Amino acid sequence: MSKKIFALVDCNSFYCSCERLFRPDLKSTAIGVLSNNDGCFVSRTPELKKLGVKTGDPYFKVKDLCKKNNVAVFSANFSLYTNLSDRVMKTLATFAPRIEVYSVDEAFLDLTGFNPDELVEYSREIKRIVERDTGIPVSVGVGYTKTLAKLANNLAKKSKKAGGVVCLLNDKHTEAALERTQIGDVWGIGRASESKLKAIGIHNAKDFKEYKNSKNILKLLTKVGLQTKEELEGNIRLNLEIVPIKKKEIMCSRTFGTPVFDMKVLRESISNYITNTAEKLRKQDSSCSKIEIFARTSPYKDVPQHFAFEQVILSGDSSNTLKMISYAFSAVEKLFKEGYEFKKAGVKLTNIVNDTEGQLSLLDENDSPRTRSLMKTIDLINKINGPGTIKSAACGVNDKAWSMSRNFKSPRYVTGYTELPKVT
Repeated sequence: MSKKIFALVDCNSFYCSCERLFRPDLKSTAIGVLSNNDGCFVSRTPELKKLGVKTGDPYFKVKDLCKKNNVAVFSANFSLYTNLSDRVMKTLATFAPRIEVYSVDEAFLDLTGFNPDELVEYSREIKRIVERDTGIPVSVGVGYTKTLAKLANNLAKKSKKAGGVVCLLNDKHTEAALERTQIGDVWGIGRASESKLKAIGIHNAKDFKEYKNSKNILKLLTKVGLQTKEELEGNIRLNLEIVPIKKKEIMCSRTFGTPVFDMKVLRESISNYITNTAEKLRKQDSSCSKIEIFARTSPYKDVPQHFAFEQVILSGDSSNTLKMISYAFSAVEKLFKEGYEFKKAGVKLTNIVNDTEGQLSLLDENDSPRTRSLMKTIDLINKINGPGTIKSAACGVNDKAWSMSRNFKSPRYVTGYTELPKVT
């Protein structure tokens, strides 16, 4: 029986690479992508990292530095990133019989049965084809466990000599890689765990692997930390998750770009959040029976403070956006108060079950086969033409009163016909 082999393919500075794909003039320019409301940096190119800007740095603190060095700054454009992520994952699926989409920019491939001596070249072929077909640069790490593949990928990104590919399939290379990897850079080791391990003399991945007292690791880092140690030893503790685990809760919350004082505007924001969460609910073939809604003022501003929370129980499990919005309106009327400066609101769907297990309401036409077909049709149209192409009138026709600040947002290059790149 062949020994299992895993590959981790990770897109380099993914959000920035997506922006750069349609802006070839920025090929060598430092690029940064900001979080919601243009708050903090969530993605950086190597050029921006060299300027000392870190992930999580607030933009306003390094604004002058960015202007001085001609940094290209973008607001997050998630519809663009999701579209390009789908293209990358579809391309990767042609290289392995089994694939786990781990995140928007990472995927594990099962390369079991491949000749280990040929996997360096095969990984380079994966890298070449993905970049050719999608325009997104990637790094590839290969190992006998998912943790070792992740570690190999980190080295592939950092080493110019590696050329974006590192395979840890022999003891000599693996030992050298473990010694070079600081304990805080090991997948699954957070800051708190890093401090605990350093306190007992573990400073790199090799120290961790060779540490003899597994009971002490279990005590310090629980079962998860011990699994990481065993994965570094080459023992598989994490298998590929081919079928995505369905979410038990789905949430959407946003900080408003400008304060909201009007109930109509607050209703529009909640309607949009329900539209977002209901679509995710249908995507995983689920329905729910409870919606939780909140709205609050800014705790960081010297204004009268107010936090309001309401929950509504649906008449039967449902994923119908229109029904959920109508139920939410009564909750908004209860939580809204005149005179308060609302700065954030959100929606959470709970009591989620599979569609096949949901209990329908016999008296509610909103859950009929006809309305479920309508929701699927709307989802398909929005997938093809871009988010929000079709939505309830309750969502409003102009979201500027409550939407996030996105002053540096790029066009919808691949999800909006009106914003396609123009060739002159």
